[in-house]
Amino acid sequence: MSLNRTMASCHITREGNHVMAYQDIQYDVADGVATIMLNRPQTLNAWTLKMDQEVRHAMIAAENDPNVRVILFTGSGRGFCSGADMSLLSAVAGGGNIAADEDFTSAGQNVEIPTAREDFRQQYSYFPALSKPVIGGINGAAAGLGFVLMLYCDIRLLSDQAKLTTTFSRRGLIAEYGLAWMLPRLIGLSNAMELMLTSRTILADEAHRLGLVHKVFPADKFAEEAKAYALELATKVSPRSVRVIKRMAYESQFQSLKDALDLALEEMMLSIASDDFREGVAHYFEKRDPKFTGK
Repeated sequence: MSLNRTMASCHITREGNHVMAYQDIQYDVADGVATIMLNRPQTLNAWTLKMDQEVRHAMIAAENDPNVRVILFTGSGRGFCSGADMSLLSAVAGGGNIAADEDFTSAGQNVEIPTAREDFRQQYSYFPALSKPVIGGINGAAAGLGFVLMLYCDIRLLSDQAKLTTTFSRRGLIAEYGLAWMLPRLIGLSNAMELMLTSRTILADEAHRLGLVHKVFPADKFAEEAKAYALELATKVSPRSVRVIKRMAYESQFQSLKDALDLALEEMMLSIASDDFREGVAHYFEKRDPKFTGK
């Protein structure tokens, strides 16, 4: 299936009559995949408030775009995200003041997605609240806040040359932005404790063995492989199924087994009445590619 390309340059996105000029990211939509690329390669995509605001804006734009079925979140150059910009941390450590427009720890940055539980509407925890799958294309180094952002992605793809570290304990900091909640749920408490306490660097093979990432691709083919993975998800599965399964999976973290079973039964009956269910059966028997509508 080929969906239309909707793009107004790598740095501009249009919403009605509103034009948003991006400085620290690139945004592109093609064939049902919105690619959000951090674009400060000279700093290994170190995080600033500007980048925070632009990523949030682009994520919501992708969520609201009917042409988008999958979001690919990645970085430019050799790094995914090296964490908070060290110049800001240096200013804090030296007792200096951070300008108001660079205070990436500030409150009031919650993302308003009214249908999502409050846990998934916070400054960095909102990826699970999006109805569309977010694929983390970890093309290089991910450290500190960059490591945390990776965890909030639904699926994580990794370059075989990437290096990962929680960093915080080696900077005199703590498990920031929900790291202590997310990481144990992904790789178990014991493994998570070891990575958080030591802040040691791990490589691709260990990250894959721990279950921290789902696929590892060669660095020289990473962008191509990550886009191919995203495209398959955008074209081969029901958007409606993906939307419901994602919500069920995250909600289950707060439910009893009985509650999860009750919800599954309710959603199963709704899915049987859906257009995508009928298409799912039809394309199987007709031996053709699916034409899911998400309804």
